[in-house]
Amino acid sequence: MDEMGQKKRGRRVFVIGVGMTRFTKPAKEMDYPQLGLESGAKALLDAGISYDQVEAGFACYAYGDSTCGQRVFYQFGMTGIPIVNVNNACATGSSGLYLARESIRLGGSDVALVIGFEKMYSGSLKKFFLDRANPQQFFGEKLLQLRPESKPGAPCLFTNGAMEYIEKFDAQTDDLVEIARLSHLHSSKNPYSQFRTVYSKDEIKNSARVYGPTTKLQCCPTSDGSGAAILVSEDYLNKHPHLLPKAVEIAGQVLMTDQPTTFGNSSIDLVGFNMTQRAVHAALKQANASIKDVKVCELHDCFAANVLITIDALGLCEHGKAGKFIRDGNITYGGRVVVNPSGGLISKGHPLGATGLAQCAELVWQLRGWANNRLVTNAPIALQHNLGLGGAAVVSVYRRADGGENQAVRSEVASAQSGLGYNPAVEWQPLTAQQLNRASSRKNLQPFARVGVQAKQNPAVQHGVNL
Repeated sequence: MDEMGQKKRGRRVFVIGVGMTRFTKPAKEMDYPQLGLESGAKALLDAGISYDQVEAGFACYAYGDSTCGQRVFYQFGMTGIPIVNVNNACATGSSGLYLARESIRLGGSDVALVIGFEKMYSGSLKKFFLDRANPQQFFGEKLLQLRPESKPGAPCLFTNGAMEYIEKFDAQTDDLVEIARLSHLHSSKNPYSQFRTVYSKDEIKNSARVYGPTTKLQCCPTSDGSGAAILVSEDYLNKHPHLLPKAVEIAGQVLMTDQPTTFGNSSIDLVGFNMTQRAVHAALKQANASIKDVKVCELHDCFAANVLITIDALGLCEHGKAGKFIRDGNITYGGRVVVNPSGGLISKGHPLGATGLAQCAELVWQLRGWANNRLVTNAPIALQHNLGLGGAAVVSVYRRADGGENQAVRSEVASAQSGLGYNPAVEWQPLTAQQLNRASSRKNLQPFARVGVQAKQNPAVQHGVNL
């Protein structure tokens, strides 16, 4: 590559550490500072660094006041680094990853910590600012223009898109049931999932009706939770070669927003088909990769209806053939591509700001070979899709640092490499005092920044952490 081409491409960026909390239904017991503290500390430990090495922070959340990020990051130390708060609807977590990658790629930093977290209310998503323009106003208006019988809200938007796909192509409402069945099946192997129950197709089909063919068990829940990732430059990685075995490159990543086609005459385009299609083409081109190489994918299944549309938009199947693709067993183990081995949003949960980081963690564990109880083997690359209406689509392409294919790694080996003493891909354990001390700043730790965390609320405190 010539000098101008290298300058345009920028530096290569790698994920060297990831961490997560368990995703749970909204509860009072854990607040967002504790959630962010756990996932961030686990990502730092996985990376083998302390907060003193972090040069930039990105906090991702959709519900909260303007500097919640500082409230979370200050718990690790007050080192004076720039901390950016990110809110981009359901694509918030991946938008934070995108900003961190851009910062490193363009030379703004060498080590960045991204933490996504969400403290949600039970029930459907609520609007809090009712005295000003609704940012999704145009989506609501177009929803009613296209299908006047619709009711406001995301379930109708996505279900209408799936209904149009079913009307136009070879797809059936039972395909939505099968999508949800597989999400719940996959989540049974994920220790971080909000739900780990396996359901039959009849149980999913006969669960409470939400709208049209969409039932409750085809919808993602509201959730509390947090995820985090450490991103570094290739220069940093070259100076720390012992990190190479677990480094995963973000080889391509694109954030796209809507074009006029979104508000044309299609319910499919209204929920991001065109936006996703443009994003995946650009991300794969950036990574010099082919969709044919994708064997594992975490995509934004806020509703089963969106999977039907998105596997087509991503090019995982022939256009118009998503229904047959699903019925032929092509989105699970033994098929063409394993979609959402984590259980996805439907079953793992959907704390908005954390979702993109949880997808990242799953794919990093997959490519490392650590997710040995649900591994998609011989995968050269992994694909991530995170969507927010309003709108934004982030598509990321991940590749192992050695450029090879993944194989299963024994949990004893992963445990030794993780910095946690166990394999975090297949096991969750609470954060301990010793772990938190290792992750925190050596010089700039301020104990008052952890005030307000009660012992009964925080597993770290139960293990002796002085907050």
